[in-house]
Amino acid sequence: MNKKKILNDPVYGFINIPNDLVFDIIEHPYFQRLRRIKQLGLTDLVYPGAHHTRFHHAIGATYLMQKTLDTLRSKGVMIFDAEYEAALVAILLHDVGHGPFSHTLEFSLFKGVHHEQISLWIFDRLNKEFGGRLELAKQIFTGTYHRKFLHQLVSSQLDVDRLDYLKRDSFFTGVYEGTIGAERIIKMLNVVDDQLVVEEKGIYSIENFVSARRLMYWQVYLHKTSVAAEAMLILLIKRAKKLTQSGKDIPATPALSIFMERDITGNDFQDDPDLLGIFTMLDDTDIWGSIKMWQSHKDSVLSSLSHGLLTRRLFGIKLSSEKFSSEVVETVQQAIVKSGYNQSESKYFLQKDAISNAAYIPKGGSINILMKSGEIVDVAKASDLPNIKAMSKIVKKHYICFPKNLKLPTDLFQ
Repeated sequence: MNKKKILNDPVYGFINIPNDLVFDIIEHPYFQRLRRIKQLGLTDLVYPGAHHTRFHHAIGATYLMQKTLDTLRSKGVMIFDAEYEAALVAILLHDVGHGPFSHTLEFSLFKGVHHEQISLWIFDRLNKEFGGRLELAKQIFTGTYHRKFLHQLVSSQLDVDRLDYLKRDSFFTGVYEGTIGAERIIKMLNVVDDQLVVEEKGIYSIENFVSARRLMYWQVYLHKTSVAAEAMLILLIKRAKKLTQSGKDIPATPALSIFMERDITGNDFQDDPDLLGIFTMLDDTDIWGSIKMWQSHKDSVLSSLSHGLLTRRLFGIKLSSEKFSSEVVETVQQAIVKSGYNQSESKYFLQKDAISNAAYIPKGGSINILMKSGEIVDVAKASDLPNIKAMSKIVKKHYICFPKNLKLPTDLFQ
């Protein structure tokens, strides 16, 4: 079988599948599932073009990894063929553990299990299926391989994951303020003392990268309408699980039903190997198919939230730099009760939490600049880049979501 395939990507153009192993992993059902998981969850309710998937992103990131490794090799960085292949596999599979709607339902279908952990479990399963050929890729993925710069390319403040998702998400949303010069950044990368560095002449591309990331978070990833839609979906799943576990007949796909009937934790995945296989059958279509059935359910909470999501009748949302007072929350909750729901039902129409944005966090791994003098400095400390230092500050906003049609005092949020 000819495995030297070419994919036509709307962001980068033609992408070559580099070898048989990468091709076989792409063909595997675990990876093909990513075609059915949207990269940006419910963001297409704000930006209609945001229908790209985790599959698109993983392929794009793998392409950028190829370009990066080739650039480093051209600068004399020794990268063995086995390391080259393993780095491609590590980035290809970095998001394979995502569940439906990517980050949105990460802690709703089960408790305390990050998608990175599920990716690692899937890594182990694929490694077994491929006769141990993914062992080095797993070490690079987890950061246990002795050549640390390879892990930095997969996961760091400046990794190929971020380079692709910023460029790709900007393209599909049409938010061009998020555009970055990924190709130029890659050309400026080097390795010194086993650490990834950016040559000094690429410093302004890094400033643009950090600025674009900040803008994309506020305009796309943390857009208030997206936050409100995600809050509705989380509350909807919570209600469906509550009803299912209380013995009510809540129709769902077979895979989704398993996660509705039980409060599954990481220990359950460890104790029951079949759970991981069931998880890999879950994608966005399980949720949407179930929501379409739930919109006509006799439970008014379930049907109302389902109908709202399907018809884009979304919650309103208020943002504040300070926590909302208990008086404000109580006023909103009582307005929900007056609209026709009892006290216990009202909690499914109210969500409060906080969102935060820090474009660059030096702690835990900085972006290092290789100066012409040979000195290596943190990009935030570069004397003529005060913007990056300012963008290192974490900005936090509190929010409260609730139905738009509530009768509330006009001065409640003043």
